Amino acid sequence: MSSYYVGLVIQACISIIAVTGIFALTGLAGMFSLGQAAYMAVGAYVTFILAANTGLPFWITSLGGIATCALVAWVAALPTVRMRKDYFSLISVGLGQAITALLITFSDITNGSQGYSKIPKVEHLMPLAILLVVLVVFCIRNLKYSRFGRMCIALKTDELAAKSFGINVYQLKIKIYILASIVASLAGILYGLQNRVLLPESFGWTASSEQEIFLFFGGTNSLTGAVFSAAFLKCLPEIFRNVTLFGQSLQEYRTIIYCILILLIINFRPTGLLGERELSLGALRKRFSRGKSSKVKGGKKHE
Repeated sequence: MSSYYVGLVIQACISIIAVTGIFALTGLAGMFSLGQAAYMAVGAYVTFILAANTGLPFWITSLGGIATCALVAWVAALPTVRMRKDYFSLISVGLGQAITALLITFSDITNGSQGYSKIPKVEHLMPLAILLVVLVVFCIRNLKYSRFGRMCIALKTDELAAKSFGINVYQLKIKIYILASIVASLAGILYGLQNRVLLPESFGWTASSEQEIFLFFGGTNSLTGAVFSAAFLKCLPEIFRNVTLFGQSLQEYRTIIYCILILLIINFRPTGLLGERELSLGALRKRFSRGKSSKVKGGKKHE
């Protein structure tokens, strides 16, 4: 496989991991955040700054990056998750922008807007990215069908009813917010390993809104839809790279294309492409067995 396609696969993996974290927060708990990309920055910057200053391998310092990300998310969640959902969304934008502004302010450590480039080169990054995708998707899939996941869905459906059933809504929101931020930090570390340079503007609210678009396109209630839409929409600009419109590559119109797609989805398929459907081995076996039995019956009738 050429380096171009390897890079494309890794980009898709980063997108899938990030959107899976968004699915846990928005799809399960109904908490709409436009600042999750900032946690990608926290995880990535802390990991590689520690690696450069201590000489430890990145896979050890990544634990520090993930822990720092969890701590920042916990501090941010304590006051904000008490707010109403719409106010929480607005505050999340401010938190995300504040983190990126801090990265520019402390330029002595982060190298500011010039970008942090002291990132080690990792061979065979694609298998690592695929392994992380499988691990994260597997964990969030199991979370969805666990007792904790059912409590999150109850929170999303009706917060007042969830309280009446004895669910500690405040603690639940904090836990799911921290979990989503940890997943975002994994995507940020992988992003740094691929690009080998970190720029604060790469983790602004536009990156967070792009991830939310991917989730809504696939279906907020479907992890399968989120995974497929994250991979497809992330690779879509690369598909349009050699297609020109008015003398410009369609890749330049990425945001417009995303907006058109999301408007079409909202109007004609409000629940997303897959709605609440999930792809599972059991469902595939049933579909295969039904198709096989129908062929056998068709053959008997023909005889």
